[in-house]
Amino acid sequence: MSGLQARVVVDRARFRVDVALDADAGETVAIMGPSGAGKSTLLDALAGLVPLNGGEVVVAGRTVERVAAPRVHTPPMHRGVVLLGQDPRLFPHLSARENVAFGPRAAGTPAAQARSDADAWLSRVGLGGLGTRMPRELSGGEQQRVAIARALAASPRVVLLDEPLVALDPVTASEIRGMLREQLVGVTTVAVTHDAGDAVALAERLFVIEAGAVVQSGPVREVLAAPASAFVASVADMNRMPGVSAGGGLTDAAGRMLRGAEAAPAAREGVGLAAVFRPGDVRIVGGAGSNAWAATVVRVEPTVAGMRVHTSAGMVDVSHATVSWSPGESVWLQVDPSRVRFVRLS
Repeated sequence: MSGLQARVVVDRARFRVDVALDADAGETVAIMGPSGAGKSTLLDALAGLVPLNGGEVVVAGRTVERVAAPRVHTPPMHRGVVLLGQDPRLFPHLSARENVAFGPRAAGTPAAQARSDADAWLSRVGLGGLGTRMPRELSGGEQQRVAIARALAASPRVVLLDEPLVALDPVTASEIRGMLREQLVGVTTVAVTHDAGDAVALAERLFVIEAGAVVQSGPVREVLAAPASAFVASVADMNRMPGVSAGGGLTDAAGRMLRGAEAAPAAREGVGLAAVFRPGDVRIVGGAGSNAWAATVVRVEPTVAGMRVHTSAGMVDVSHATVSWSPGESVWLQVDPSRVRFVRLS
């Protein structure tokens, strides 16, 4: 058995985190969920920074934490797990080279070899020639690159990423995302992110956590294409209209009827479904019609291509609009059936 297998149970003030998680050797899995869902608690527990109330953690075939007898608790520094967060947390009194060499030196690698390897790692993360610089002399993106090199130079069995790109500007984040994708090949990784782009770029599978529990998991693109909750729909930038199967389509709680490109995936009436479709596939129309429904404008926000109209029953992307809408205004929305997919609700 290799990679990571874990069941993490941690009691929190408002709810219990109870998550079963696995990652094959060399696989990257992404974790997404709303703020406060328990994502960071999960990573801290895997790293040994938060005690378990139940479950166990197995890293590369070795049990490093178990609550049941015989109890096992391995200190964080001996787990073969490194945690990289939003703050690079470099040692301010050490150069970039010495920061990267710190782990190998602590593990017994001779100083000269550790420094030589550190220079090689700095080159791999795009910082060749900057080994003598102190953290205060580096930009935020450069500091994060050093932190990544330091984490990987320690030859961890598992890397835990807690939104390391969130504080960076889009260009720098994109560059480091690409670098991470290259450097994490063959490294078992668990990456917490709020960005669907990060999940698609870095991970093979996605686990969605809400209120301490996994509500959806599977290949990243499949999860995002078939959101099982309002949160996943928002991350995937999709409209999601829950309801039940009726007449080959879907009827929601307000009596709105939608048909899709294919018949609803239910052999009988009344089965829980959700219709999913993109804001760009919705139009604001003059009145009732096929696959059309009434809604109330909630807010309007500018976008690069035009504007997004948020309503009580879905989002609409409008480009080059000659008409403006105001909060509280009544509108009719319509979507082409060919753009609608139905997802079974569990």
